Amino acid sequence: MADLDRIVRLKTVLARTGLSRSTLYRKISEGSFPKQVQISAHGAGWRESLINCWISDPAGYRHEAS
Repeated sequence: MADLDRIVRLKTVLARTGLSRSTLYRKISEGSFPKQVQISAHGAGWRESLINCWISDPAGYRHEAS
């Protein structure tokens, strides 16, 4: 079975990256941080694999359209 990609919420993303909330959303709009995925009508999170990718190379990360 393939590894499942967990969805992590904002509090976890901020703790793991060390970014502030405003910096996180600015980076998303610039395309230098992974975008959120909708998980419910009022909830969203990030794919843990993309957060790990960003953590491994924050300066080199660029969102690639799929």
